[in-house]
Amino acid sequence: MISIDGLAVAFSGNTLFSDVTFNINDSDRIALMGKNGAGKSTMLKIIAGVDKPTRGKITAPNGAVIAYLPQHLLVKDDSTVFEETSKAFATVLALKKEIDELNHQLETRTDYESDAYMKIIERVSEVSEQYYSIEEVNFDAEVEKTLLGLGFLREDFTRPCAEFSGGWRMRIELAKILLQKPDLILLDEPTNHLDIESIQWLEDFLVNNAKAVMVISHDKAFVDNITNRTIEVTMGRIYDYKVNYSHYLELRKERRQHQQKAFDEQQRFIADTTEFIERFKGTYSKTLQVQSRVKMLEKLEPIEVDEVDTSALSLKFPPAPRSGNYPLIVTELTKKYGDHTVFQNASLTIERGEKVAFVGKNGEGKSTLIKAIMSQIDYEGGLELGHNSMIGYFAQNQASLLDEDLTVFQTVDNIAIGDIRTKIRDILGAFMFGGEASAKKVKVLSGGEKTRLAMIKLLLEPVNLLILDEPTNHLDIKTKDILKEALVAFDGTIILVSHDRDFLNGLATKVFEFGNKRIKEHFEDINGFLRNKKMDNLKEIERKAK
Repeated sequence: MISIDGLAVAFSGNTLFSDVTFNINDSDRIALMGKNGAGKSTMLKIIAGVDKPTRGKITAPNGAVIAYLPQHLLVKDDSTVFEETSKAFATVLALKKEIDELNHQLETRTDYESDAYMKIIERVSEVSEQYYSIEEVNFDAEVEKTLLGLGFLREDFTRPCAEFSGGWRMRIELAKILLQKPDLILLDEPTNHLDIESIQWLEDFLVNNAKAVMVISHDKAFVDNITNRTIEVTMGRIYDYKVNYSHYLELRKERRQHQQKAFDEQQRFIADTTEFIERFKGTYSKTLQVQSRVKMLEKLEPIEVDEVDTSALSLKFPPAPRSGNYPLIVTELTKKYGDHTVFQNASLTIERGEKVAFVGKNGEGKSTLIKAIMSQIDYEGGLELGHNSMIGYFAQNQASLLDEDLTVFQTVDNIAIGDIRTKIRDILGAFMFGGEASAKKVKVLSGGEKTRLAMIKLLLEPVNLLILDEPTNHLDIKTKDILKEALVAFDGTIILVSHDRDFLNGLATKVFEFGNKRIKEHFEDINGFLRNKKMDNLKEIERKAK
């Protein structure tokens, strides 16, 4: 059991949270929830030992291993995949190295009677006891087995980490965590940049192989599938629910209703008591009653109602100009990078008004096809945009392309043309950049704020073909829901690259699966696709067994 006792954090005199106390037990799968800025990531870093609290302490059993996966990956570019993964055993290997160095000193020194020599003997005894208490493991074999299990090929082991996409780098970090066999795994937004199959693997590992887990995530389906406990951080304190995320939402609603009722009753009591005091404070016969009620008000503990995030993103795409019947026709398309074939002889047709999802493992060609559509790369084969197709494109790295030295207002003002310029303030307000927020520099914005700002560009001109490459990365659950509603209501054509099943559910009516150098069309929604995908995987396992 890991204990968090009296935790408090303050920045520049502002208290983020105070006197937070709870325990993490074996088999706990905890979702850490709360609005942006509540202190979730800070709490995770403190439990991981990365940051220090202002007050309070974290207590863990001797030898307990706490593994932490940050929101922004720290994989170095100068290591190979195998070298980076082997760092999971860094502590054990450091012990072995120290033992070897100490033994070498004992063999070469001749001051056998000195205090320094005796200290070396004591130290080698202490470190050896620590080292030999650890189960003997063939480290290289364990690294190899784990990487293969996560989908890496043997030829990938010697490739630099710099050659891999964000999703594969995430797998390298997960491999390191798995190899450490930690007592507690801390994950901050682990599903960002992971494809659907990677998320399913991660869910399976956390449910069936991990000990205790604490996770921050905006992926509702992921959180519901893995957690059995929800801790909400709000207004500097926590509420601890022994239920998953969906059930927590119901209980939180009930809690706030009770709080509001108690608050309203207390306010009525204060008003009635104040009125009595004002009415009779000069009346001799009521002096004792007045004094009694004054003391009563002084001792009254004010009831607080937990804050509700009332900020509301108002998002509506302009009416889509009419395009031809087929906004996109792809025929026998092939794309190669040197000897590597991304896809070969791929064909697909998208009809006007369709909302389709591109899914598949990282590196199978989803973003590559979009770059071909946008004429950003060359290719072999046919790719034709339909009559009057007007594209609105949101790239996967759209937020990082913003000029960080501009303010929010300047960013939009620089690209607004014509009548829309008179509505810039209204648009910024609708995207929660009203008032002073519009004067913020882009460099100080959070990931979600940058994504919202990048999204504004799509609203500045009418389009009829929206191409969105991972638009929900860094968006909180509430903002994702509002974006989804706007996309459902959009009367044009949509191509969505996304790993977020909950976001795709009810939005995409057709799925194009990328894999094995081809693109396969599925005439079903994301739930139907996933059901069939699991059946296919079972058949593959059976074929291998035979």
